[in-house]
Order: sequence, then structure tokens, then C-alpha cells
Amino acid sequence: MLLRLLGSLFLVASGAFAVPAQEKRIHRQADLSDHAHDEGEGFKYDHEAFMGKEEAKTFDQLTPEESKDKLAKIVDRIDTDKDGYVSHRELHYWIKHRQRRYIEENVNKHWHEYDKNKDGKISWEEYKNTTYGYYLAEEFDDVDDKAAYKTMLRRDENRFKAADRDGDSIATREEFTAFLHPEEFDHMRDVVVQETVGDIDTNGDGKIDINEYIGDMFASENGESEPEWVQTEKKHFSEFRDVNKDGYLDGSEVAGWILPGEVDHADNEAKHLIHETDTDRDGRLTLSELLDKIDVIKFSTITDYGGMVDHDEL
Repeated sequence: MLLRLLGSLFLVASGAFAVPAQEKRIHRQADLSDHAHDEGEGFKYDHEAFMGKEEAKTFDQLTPEESKDKLAKIVDRIDTDKDGYVSHRELHYWIKHRQRRYIEENVNKHWHEYDKNKDGKISWEEYKNTTYGYYLAEEFDDVDDKAAYKTMLRRDENRFKAADRDGDSIATREEFTAFLHPEEFDHMRDVVVQETVGDIDTNGDGKIDINEYIGDMFASENGESEPEWVQTEKKHFSEFRDVNKDGYLDGSEVAGWILPGEVDHADNEAKHLIHETDTDRDGRLTLSELLDKIDVIKFSTITDYGGMVDHDEL
């Protein structure tokens, strides 16, 4: 799928970390879920918005009674004024809180991997040697796609420099957060756009045509016909994405597409979940309503966003 989040770093030989090219993608919006927001696919996006990504995996393994018990505990935490209802404001705050928590936990996890000298900072050399050290020593001869790994190294260095605002080649925790989650920082916008264009622009002309745009999302196999959503995306490309109607997306148009101003995805998800579960249409949710629509919540961002429900918080 389009614009995957910056991938996890996988442990390989000699303690180095290798990063597959397809995983080195910047997410184009706040990371509520890795799934497409498609209700026809079982509300998996919503599941990950409500529960948190890691917690949702656990939630899926529970019995129906255990699921209901856990949901009741979640709802009690969301209902901060303890009036027995979950309001839009409370739901919005919860999703934003869990989104921030996911980012913090992700940074903490990687921080300990890279801060080798334990000085509370991560230098470019520490990051580079931990991620690519083994391969650097072998000049990338041990990997199948040598050029791709060299490209990833250059990309990481460019992103690190952009995040390193004081230019000392050493990242503070804030700077390292910007490195791992550039989509969350205004000063990283150019990096997000450059990497996105680089990922999709297969012919290297510095812009994205409609075939590249669609090809990044859908590749026909064995004469497979295009699904309806592909036609919709083609229409979006021509009517909305390609602002100057020259048949391409340039950097500014890509920015307008993947960084569309002050879009609050947590707010949109809160509204969506209320719409899906508010049976009496009073604009707020009860535990009973949520239990009646537990399939929506079971597959929701509230329960699955980065461990939105922490075991020690229940």
C-alpha cells in the first residue's frame, strides 16, 4: 500500500540492522493504522485506531467475554468526566493521546538500540554503524540490491541532517523523534516530499505521472482487471492532485497531497467511530452501544494504536 510508515529495523549478522527498501517509507498521515480505511475490510483501520496496534493483536485473541471486559475498562478510562458517556471530545483526546504514546514508545525502543555510548544522544556515526556497519565494511557486497542499500544510506543521512537542527551530527531525543517520524514535524516537510517523490518516481524525472501514481498502489497480475477504487484514484489524480493540469505531480503538488495542511486524523476517526456506533444518535457513546458494535471497535484505531491500552494502565 501507498506510503508505508518508516519501517522497523531488523537485526541481522554481526549485530547490524538491515532495512528492506520497501519498508523505508514515510507514512503520509498520522499513523492511526497500517490498514486502509475501508469498512468493507472488517473495520481493521478502526480497530487499530481504538485499541492501539500492539494491543489489538492481543485483543483479537480474547474470548468474547474477555473482549467485553477489556472494552469496559477502556471505556472507563476514556470517560474522563465519569458521566457514563464517551463524548467526541473524550474520544478525540484518547486517540491523540495514544498516537503520541505510540511515537514515544517507538522512539524509546530504537533509542536504546542506537545510543551505544549511553550519553543520552545519538550521533550519525552511531546510527550509521548500528544500521549498516556490517554492510559498510563489506561495501554492501553481501546484499542482493547493492544500489538500493546505498540509496537508503544516503536517504538516512539526508533525513538525519534535516532532523539535526543545530548541525552537530548528534541527535537529541527531539531530533531523533523527527528523524523517525518526519511526518509529525513541520521542518521535515521537504524531506517527506523528497522521499515520497523518490519512492514513486520510477523513471527518475523528478515528478510523478499517473502511471507511477497508480503503479505504487496497484499492480495488475495475470491480466487482472482494475478494481473500482483504481478508477477513483485516477480521477483524483486528474481532478485534484494535478493542480496545474500538466499531467504530473511536482513537489508542491505532492506536498498538497500527502501533507494537506491541518488535517486532524484523530478528530476524523473520532467522528467516524461515533457515526458507526452511536445507535440513538445523541452524539455520544455508552458502553452498551460500544458492546453492540464491538466488531467495529474490535477493528478500530482506539484499541490498536501503538498499544493504546497498556497492561499496566488497566
